[in-house]
Amino acid sequence: MNYLILNGTIVGNKTRNLLEIYQNNIKEKLSETDSISFIDLKDKKMVFSDGRNWQDYSGDTLSVLTEVMNADVIVFGIPTFQASFPAPLKNIFDLLPEAAFLNKTIGFIVTAGSQKHYLVMENQLKPILTFMKANIMHHYVFAYDFDFKGSELESDDIEMRLESYAKETIEAATSYDYFLKQQEEQYDF
Repeated sequence: MNYLILNGTIVGNKTRNLLEIYQNNIKEKLSETDSISFIDLKDKKMVFSDGRNWQDYSGDTLSVLTEVMNADVIVFGIPTFQASFPAPLKNIFDLLPEAAFLNKTIGFIVTAGSQKHYLVMENQLKPILTFMKANIMHHYVFAYDFDFKGSELESDDIEMRLESYAKETIEAATSYDYFLKQQEEQYDF
């Protein structure tokens, strides 16, 4: 399976730091046939969506969209700003076709300033991803400002949760892949 970790912001380091810890954890657990890549939108020159087909873009935009479309599993790193998720991530969704996440397992690693910001994922992000046909993991990692010293993670609980989430991601993706293969085998062509 192709795993993709995508940092959905162009500012700050907390979310990226969590994603790097997660990446180290999941790399240890993947099989030899699995691949994993990491995209940080901070390092990319993305254009705004203008309604074109995603394949008609070029440069970093096409490169990022191609990786997203080719991924079987995507874990988004999402900070919350102004009680919402970042515009660069929304732009990714706008650049993609409606069914871009069909048959993909999607997870989140979230940083927030308030405990109430979990509502952003529940009431804003999950409906968008459901509309885009994603298989959304029910749980996600949620870290608050007090879990950090500066931009470095200080919470052992969050560190353990990231390790556990790596295992959960693989289990969810493997189970979903098995389910899809079972469905395909029902058809005789």
